[in-house]
Amino acid sequence: MLPLALTLGEPAGIGPDLTLRLWLERKARKLPPFAFLADAAFVKERARALKLDIPLVECAVEEAAQAFETALPLVAPGAAASAPPGKPDGTSAKAARASIDLAVKLVQEGKASAVVTNPIAKHVMQAGGFAFPGHTEYLAHLSGAPRPVMLIWSEELAVIPITIHMPLRDVPDALTTRLIVESARIAAHDYRVRFGISNPRLAVCGLNPHAGEEGTIGREDIDVIAPAIRTLRDEGIEASGPHPADSLFHEHARKYYDVALGMYHDQVLAPVKALAFDRAVNVTLGLPFVRTSPDHGTAFDLAGSGTANPSSLEAALKLAARLAAKA
Repeated sequence: MLPLALTLGEPAGIGPDLTLRLWLERKARKLPPFAFLADAAFVKERARALKLDIPLVECAVEEAAQAFETALPLVAPGAAASAPPGKPDGTSAKAARASIDLAVKLVQEGKASAVVTNPIAKHVMQAGGFAFPGHTEYLAHLSGAPRPVMLIWSEELAVIPITIHMPLRDVPDALTTRLIVESARIAAHDYRVRFGISNPRLAVCGLNPHAGEEGTIGREDIDVIAPAIRTLRDEGIEASGPHPADSLFHEHARKYYDVALGMYHDQVLAPVKALAFDRAVNVTLGLPFVRTSPDHGTAFDLAGSGTANPSSLEAALKLAARLAAKA
């Protein structure tokens, strides 16, 4: 069995804390085996700070699945970290990036089944010379994927923002029929191939209140979104909408689609976080491999306290194993 490749993330954040706790609880939580791509000296120091007695083993990734039963397997990424909890330092960006690079290399070489990323601090990474907005874009760069698509998945609700991290005032100009169609095609493909849903149902949100109210509250729903839905239907993709977003996320409505596509970040991330804040998983669609991540940040204020909730990372590990098994 191939292990998951779990990255270090921001060393000063909660990623190392959650990783250590989940390994301790691996049997009770029925976790798939993973290799933690992190410097051994750093992990030992964090375990000491958390007062956790955890056996660690430095090994090749090929040995990680077997070692996982009795020790946390560590695979050295080639860059050491020294940041204490809550205080990123000069090693943070380099160590985090080296871990991501190694994870992608291992999965591309067929030595790991999927990539699971602990959270990074974007401002720390960019101060260290990282020229990408975040994980998603960097993973697309490493893999040559033309258009990565962000899926936030939970058992209760799965959503895709068509535009992501941009000012709200820029969304109407960034929103195009082509962008919607291309994102939806990737979503439909990955839902078939990775999630095993033969005919995924895509619910497409309108941009304006009441989906534009027949053009009286903006024309984008008629001129940009509706043509995209027609194109998708012509291609045999089950897409519906434009739906008023204010009535799309209640329990009854969610029975009629597999994933909702929103026109901007908060339109769809707010409802999924309201429903499944501690259980939602960030999945990057459109990559040649499976990548998942907990849907939370570095939480510097909780790092080193042992109080951070590991549920989202647990869900990310389990979903990665599930999706990789179908690939």
